[in-house]
Amino acid sequence: MAADHSPHPLFPVHYFSEEPGEEGQLRESLQTMPKLGLREVGRLGVWSVTSAKPGNGVKMLRDGKTDTFWQSDGTQPHLINVQFQKKVKLRFVSLYLDYTLDESYTPSRIVLRIGNGFYDLKEVGLLDMDQPRGWVTVPLSQPGRFDYQKAFLLQIAIITNHQNGRDTHVRKVQVYGPRDSAGRHVTDMIPFGEAECHLHAAVR
Repeated sequence: MAADHSPHPLFPVHYFSEEPGEEGQLRESLQTMPKLGLREVGRLGVWSVTSAKPGNGVKMLRDGKTDTFWQSDGTQPHLINVQFQKKVKLRFVSLYLDYTLDESYTPSRIVLRIGNGFYDLKEVGLLDMDQPRGWVTVPLSQPGRFDYQKAFLLQIAIITNHQNGRDTHVRKVQVYGPRDSAGRHVTDMIPFGEAECHLHAAVR
């Protein structure tokens, strides 16, 4: 039987912040995910980017502060790579973006890819955004079919920016996978719905 490759529309969880610079929003996100049977697995990986402006390197993606950011310094697409030593279960990717501060540097289209390495990456998520502000969470699996995807490599590709901007700003990235002891399906616990900034995600 042929595999189903048709897109499955989803609406990502969006933690909207009226004051994006407050670190409390990051703490809120970190506290919420464990209650949903998830753990942050980004800490298990080695992070790299295709380019970075001096002073705004890859470390800014993981420094725990929403008022700092990684800034690319090259041609599109801009890539964030997370490589794991062993296959890791992946469920969601959360990005902190702020159009009000970053304007044309803000991503408008992001593609998520996973694989065993760079040679066999496949697209598993597509996100189109209109002026996002706050946390944007993208599922990596299809509801009702899979609770997670397993991969050695996760790639976040920023395809386009708002206003046709060249370089990009991404303030934070978190990667979540299921806790092995979680008894409930994560898709049953997270309230998917339309986000404040009109987001659309699709899983292939």
